[in-house]
Amino acid sequence: MTLLEPVKPTVRWALGHGLPKVLMRRAAKQGDVQGRLITGGVSGDTEQLHALADEIRASGPVHRSKYALITATLPAVKEVLTSSDFRSGIFEPGEGVLGRIGVWAEDPDLLGPLVPPSLLVSEPPDHTRYRKLVTRVFTARAVENLRARTQQIADELLDSLDPTSPVDLVAAYCSQLPVTVIAEILGVPPEDRGRVLEFGNAAAPSLDLGLGYGEFRRVERGLKDFDTWLDAHLHHLRRESGDDLMSQLVRVQEEGVGLDDSELKATAGLVLAAGFETTVNLLGNGIALLKQHPDQLERLREDPSLWPNAVDEVLRVDPPVLLTGRLCTADTTVAGVAVRRGEVVTTLLAGANRDPGVFEDPAAFDVGRANARDHVSFSAGRHYCLGASLARMEGEVGLRTLLERFPDLTIEPGAARRPTRILRGYETLPARLVPAGDRVG
Repeated sequence: MTLLEPVKPTVRWALGHGLPKVLMRRAAKQGDVQGRLITGGVSGDTEQLHALADEIRASGPVHRSKYALITATLPAVKEVLTSSDFRSGIFEPGEGVLGRIGVWAEDPDLLGPLVPPSLLVSEPPDHTRYRKLVTRVFTARAVENLRARTQQIADELLDSLDPTSPVDLVAAYCSQLPVTVIAEILGVPPEDRGRVLEFGNAAAPSLDLGLGYGEFRRVERGLKDFDTWLDAHLHHLRRESGDDLMSQLVRVQEEGVGLDDSELKATAGLVLAAGFETTVNLLGNGIALLKQHPDQLERLREDPSLWPNAVDEVLRVDPPVLLTGRLCTADTTVAGVAVRRGEVVTTLLAGANRDPGVFEDPAAFDVGRANARDHVSFSAGRHYCLGASLARMEGEVGLRTLLERFPDLTIEPGAARRPTRILRGYETLPARLVPAGDRVG
């Protein structure tokens, strides 16, 4: 260990969280729209958020902010996300002062969802080979095969709730459903599923921006604990392979070449972090929206075939992820605006989802909206969310089962959004349940 080794965690935190947080705060004080957007994300004020998106769109398809360009129009967002002139992240590893410092500060033993070889941040040709192998396992048919089991999990979770007592739906249902499904996907034995929930809670904040140093270090420790557990779990799956998707990933090959241990662990970490937090947010946001719009919930009762579309409308109106950034790798244009190599473009997913040029009456929550599925909550292009089908299925089963069982549940005072900038969802959602048989009128 070198003398500077102990400072590397501080450098990693400073580059990924401390410095961006300071810069965004300073920019916000100067009136910069992106600074106001990022710092305002902590408050969970959706009206303020969409007012800022309107302000960005009013300035043109691409707005030049203090530290980056930003777009809230759907065509421009899709152009950036699908272009080969952009890569994931906000700086090129090894290039420039920050890039070189970032490479120096890396922890080779730390595999997280924002660390290569994670699909979120890897790029072609590695990304192409890697995603092709993973996609062979995470098929639409494989997800559909999980539907019956997801339904069973949802029913069991709701059976365990006492309808006469108040309940925090995030803790008791919205978090329990996806983490149990993830445990099934990863082939986790029942005795270890409590640990997977702990790993999920620890790993999910790694996808956010502006973490405090203490939380950042807790996240890194959680990721390392998960990595240690995964080593033993992969060894077990190689000895006693099952039918779960993780076992299939261990076996899958393309022209005799499969995924190595780091790629397998990165995939498991991505399933855990991204698949857990975003689905928790989808479920919580969906419950809140449907209870805020009883006319739309009544439409679903009258026509249950609208449920899949309703999930996409939830994703459009209140997406689990606010934005994502892309680094320009070659001089290009976006919506006719020049973008230079090395510049960052922030794609405001939540803003694009309410682009009035694409969605009629975009602020309205309409479970029958014809083009609800045109949202970009799952990103687009080569980094389109691999778990989109899974999230849609869990959202449909989770929301429909809860609201059919307890159609008159009421959200009680005390509901609170998570204090996060990029991830958007409820930290607590206290409710009082009313069984369907107890309805009045």
